[in-house]
Amino acid sequence: MLKLFTCILFAIILAGTLLHERHQRSEINYKINQAHRRLQNLQIELWNQQLQVAIYTAPNAIEKTVGAHDLHLVPATFGAAPATHADHAQDAE
Repeated sequence: MLKLFTCILFAIILAGTLLHERHQRSEINYKINQAHRRLQNLQIELWNQQLQVAIYTAPNAIEKTVGAHDLHLVPATFGAAPATHADHAQDAE
């Protein structure tokens, strides 16, 4: 009779422990899913910001902005030797 009582007691303790562990696993999975959704939303927000930057820095948008503000900018020339300090000193004279 004592052995049966001990076995039933340990079975109840084991069942309670397993139930508690499953509940914890369920809570952790829920928190992981929340974090994943937050990460996806932040990624979508970042992509939208990158899209806005790409739209505002497109060559035609820059030309439109420069033309609207009547800025007199000189186009950059690539491949030319960079100006030295002596070149700037000559320009100032």
